[in-house]
Amino acid sequence: MFLSRIKGKALKLADGIELVDFGFALPYTWVLVSGPKCKALGVAMTLPEEVQRYRNPISEPSIDAFIEKADSLNVIERTLGLAAINAVSQYHIDLNNARWVDVLELLHENTEKVALIGNMPPLAEALRERGFNVFVFERNARLWDRETFSDALEYHLLPEMDAVIASASCLVNGTINMLIDRARKAELFILTGPTGQLLPEFLRGTRVTHLAAMKVVDMERALLGLKLGSFKGFEDGNRKYVVEVP
Repeated sequence: MFLSRIKGKALKLADGIELVDFGFALPYTWVLVSGPKCKALGVAMTLPEEVQRYRNPISEPSIDAFIEKADSLNVIERTLGLAAINAVSQYHIDLNNARWVDVLELLHENTEKVALIGNMPPLAEALRERGFNVFVFERNARLWDRETFSDALEYHLLPEMDAVIASASCLVNGTINMLIDRARKAELFILTGPTGQLLPEFLRGTRVTHLAAMKVVDMERALLGLKLGSFKGFEDGNRKYVVEVP
């Protein structure tokens, strides 16, 4: 599993960082950590349609305990693990070379076919307005519209794509390996959304080219949004950034 190779690197960087608070919640599962430098907040999209009845075996929550479960077959453990990895990543990340732009700015003029993994209507509309041929794939049938393909068609259509913009929730549902493998023609493979808060060096050699995520700039506002279950409340405390994977 993709997260298996990441969790070992994250565990090494977690030394000296303490767990402050956490929540398995909607819309995002979150983990708050603190170290000598600062506090940092990591999130991962919660996928309620994949949650089953479950009793978490962790009796003493910690950063290490969560990260160790990041490649679990259980989606709750995996979501908490990824949120913890993102918290460690945000603690260490250097954004001096980040671009504070929208993901749209990464696409080339000669790009024709663009795959969106996850139905993101505002982004799909913006891409179509710029003349791109957009293919939107979505696993959750409740989020389909008339221009949405089932994710079952990703296997067949991704080899035709020039660029892929994937919701980083593909890390949570375990489909990222297949996406990367099938999208071999794509010159750009971008993980987008708050779940993509990883350190870019974690993805070196994976064919992921960019991370388009969010940096918390107002901790209190972001945390309040998370505790209230608000997409906008959380995202109002953040600023979008794009980093290239080395």
